[in-house]
Amino acid sequence: MQVLKAVITAAAPNQNTLPLQRLVDRNGEEKTALQLIVEETLSAGVEEIGVVIQPGDEENYRQAAGSSIGALRFLHQDHPRGYADALLRAESFCGDDPFLHLVGDHLYLSASQTSCASQLVAMACQHECSVSAVQSTREHRLPYFGIVGGNSIPRHEGLYDVRSVVEKPTPTLAEQELITPGLRSGHYLGYFGMHVLTPAVIECLHEVMNDPSHERPSLSDAAAKLVSRGKYLAYQLRGERYNIGYQYGVLIAQLAIGLSGRDRDYLLTELVELLAKRAEGNPIATAEQSTSSEGVDR
Repeated sequence: MQVLKAVITAAAPNQNTLPLQRLVDRNGEEKTALQLIVEETLSAGVEEIGVVIQPGDEENYRQAAGSSIGALRFLHQDHPRGYADALLRAESFCGDDPFLHLVGDHLYLSASQTSCASQLVAMACQHECSVSAVQSTREHRLPYFGIVGGNSIPRHEGLYDVRSVVEKPTPTLAEQELITPGLRSGHYLGYFGMHVLTPAVIECLHEVMNDPSHERPSLSDAAAKLVSRGKYLAYQLRGERYNIGYQYGVLIAQLAIGLSGRDRDYLLTELVELLAKRAEGNPIATAEQSTSSEGVDR
């Protein structure tokens, strides 16, 4: 099994501009969120990337892609019919091939020398099946993620056999159906925003799109059907996901990236000074007050 194609979904209403946000990477280079997501994707050996966008967004995305533009193909979701429909816009692009899927409003930070995408692709190729990346997620974050219930696989740390999937469950439903043995109380396996999916998911996506009981079908709805179509695993990667669609999401992602990179000491110094000023009851320096120090070497 080889994973040479990827799909990035970025057409959701009110979220289509998130991949255009600018951040600073671990090396101190300014990049768009799209560039960071594409770099993550290419690190796993992917050669072609389909980006699902709204009509009219292509020029902005071309500019935001930077030097990676040659690997991208833009796929349009003409009407906002939801997540499942967005993935189906890539049906002809993927054909009968397995594909890596990432969402356009998440950034990823590996806790090892191997990128999150590479970890996931390696696991999927080893087991030759669909594998969704998951992360231990606290109960208060249930409204933001698809949640997986499963059983750990012996002798495979962080790997689970998926038995159920529910999109943004209530705490009551999660406690009844989505408890995963081995996790701390009040924690669940939440989607990481990254999956390796086999062609079997396409049929599942079509089924949920044709099911009138689903108002806006999601990938979680299709994945719930995938459970009965063969082996489907969840893998707890060594890394973290950062949803830049949250309030302060871009700021938190930027701090996490910065604190793991070249400018760690500089950021820590600035944060300590900021907190010290607040503790002393001094007002935060205004933009005009800080202008004089902008040219000072770090």
